[in-house]
Amino acid sequence: MAEKSVEGMQLVSHVLKDAHPDLLREVLNEALVRFMDAEVGVLCQAGYGERTEERVTSRNGYRERPFETRLGSLELKIPKLRQGSYLPSFLEPRRRWEKAFVNVVSEAYVKGVSTRKVEDLVEAMGAKGMSRSEVSRMAQVLDGQVDEFRQRQLDVEYPYLWLDALYIKVREGTRVVSKAVLVAYGVNQNGEREVIGLGLAYGEMYECWKRFLEGLLERGLRGTLLVISDSHTGLKKAIQDTLVGTTWQRCTVHFMRNVLSSVGKAAQGFAAAALRTIFSQTNLTDAKKEFSRAVELLEKKFPAAAEVLIEAEEDVLAYMSFPEKHWRQIHSTNPLERLNKEIRRRTNVVGIFPTNESTLRLIGMLLVEQNDEWAVGRRYFCLESMKLLPERCDKTKGALVA
Repeated sequence: MAEKSVEGMQLVSHVLKDAHPDLLREVLNEALVRFMDAEVGVLCQAGYGERTEERVTSRNGYRERPFETRLGSLELKIPKLRQGSYLPSFLEPRRRWEKAFVNVVSEAYVKGVSTRKVEDLVEAMGAKGMSRSEVSRMAQVLDGQVDEFRQRQLDVEYPYLWLDALYIKVREGTRVVSKAVLVAYGVNQNGEREVIGLGLAYGEMYECWKRFLEGLLERGLRGTLLVISDSHTGLKKAIQDTLVGTTWQRCTVHFMRNVLSSVGKAAQGFAAAALRTIFSQTNLTDAKKEFSRAVELLEKKFPAAAEVLIEAEEDVLAYMSFPEKHWRQIHSTNPLERLNKEIRRRTNVVGIFPTNESTLRLIGMLLVEQNDEWAVGRRYFCLESMKLLPERCDKTKGALVA
C-alpha cells in the first residue's frame, strides 16, 4: 500500500505543474488523504472496513489540523486509532522550540504562575493536564540540548562577531525582574553564520559582558577581526579589555539615532541626508571628507550632534577597512536585530518567564534551530571574499597573528 501511495504522490507532482490553483489544492488534498489512508492501513494491518485476522487496531474518527503548503492552507483530516497514535510521515514532528514553549507554559501552569493567557496557551499547545513528572522529564532533555549548544567548543576562527542584548521579564520569588539576554552571533572563516553565545544577566554592565566574552574565549573564540555592536558603555569597555587586537565597529543605525536625537525635529531630515551621504561613499577617504562636511553643517546650530559625530568618526567607519562586498552586512547590528525580532515574537507570547532555566530553554532551542537552518543554507559570505580579509594585528605585541 505504501509503495502505491508513493507512486501516486509522484503522479500528482506532474499534474500540479500547470493546473488552476483551486484544482491543485483539491488534487493535493485527495492525494494526501489517500496517502494517509495507506499509512494507517499498514499500521492497522487492514484496509478501511476490511475484516482480517491480522488486524491489530482500527480507525477511530479524525482530528483536523491545518497544513501549510505552497498552494495555500489545507485542512487535513488525520485518522485517529483506537490503540496507538498516527502522525503522517509528511508532517514534521513538533519543532524543538515548540517543545520548549510547551515546557515553559506547562511549568508556569503547574507552579501557579500568572502568565498572560496561560490557560489558552496550554490548551493550544496540547499540554493540558501535563504532570509535574512529565514537565521535569521534558525539561531535562531540552536543558541538556541547550547546555550542549551553549558550551560547545568553537573550533574555527570567527573574523566577524556581532554582540547585542534584549530584555525579558523573569519571576524571582515574589518579584518580577527585567533581565538581559546576551547573544553573540558570528561569521566563521568559511563565511558561514553561527549563533556562538547565549547568556542571561541582570543587565549590560561591564562585569556581565566581560564574563560573557571571557566564556567565549574559554570555549575557543579566536581570529576575530571586527566586533559590531552598539555603543553601550559597559559593552564597549568589555570588548576593549577582553577581545584585545580586534577592531570595534559602532552600529551605524544606532549612531544615526544618537545624532538625530540631538537635532531639532524640523532639521532631522536635513541631518539624516548628510549622514546617509557619508555611508554611501565607496571608499574611506571620500567618507571622511563627507564626515568633515557633515560636522561643518551641524556644529553651528547643533553642536551636541556635531560632537557625537566627531567622537564616533573612527569607530563608525571601521567597516570600510574590510572587503567592500561585506560592508552591507557588517556596518550595523541589523543582522542580529532580525534574529532578536524572532526571539521577541515568541517571548512576548509568554510574557513573564517563571524561571531563569525556562528562559534559556525557550530561547536556546530557538537559536539551536536557527543554527541548524544556517548550517544547511547558503554561505553568508563567499569564500573568495573571505580571503580578502586583512591579517589580524595583536595590539598587545605589535605583531601580526597568523
